[in-house]
Amino acid sequence: MLLPLGALLLGASPIASLELDIQKLRSAKGQLRICLTARAESFPDCKDARGMSRSVPATQTRIQFDGLPPGDYAAAIIHDENGNHKLDKLMGIPREGFGFSRNPVIRFGPPSFAAARFTLDGTTKPQQVRMQYLL
Repeated sequence: MLLPLGALLLGASPIASLELDIQKLRSAKGQLRICLTARAESFPDCKDARGMSRSVPATQTRIQFDGLPPGDYAAAIIHDENGNHKLDKLMGIPREGFGFSRNPVIRFGPPSFAAARFTLDGTTKPQQVRMQYLL
């Protein structure tokens, strides 16, 4: 006996998709390094196996994440213009661009997870992230 598709999906974990729309890049050089996490302890650097890291060319300003469980997330983006896999700093001040979901005000250091947090569900609109450059 064949079960209807709805019966097969009953009890399956719901999934969602996220699109990040990166804005105000200074140049198309280098890479965008993206951290997407649902854990405050992993934000903003994804130093946790549960955080998702992705690197894409800086020419790709729309990044899609599929198959995510619904919930709260935060994203951090670095514009690694010289391709050395890190955020270059001069006396503690970033020399390359950075951005965060929800575009929180930056004071001293990165924002908290709560300041960058957004809820991902089936109706989530693209998250626009404005890049910032201090030097």
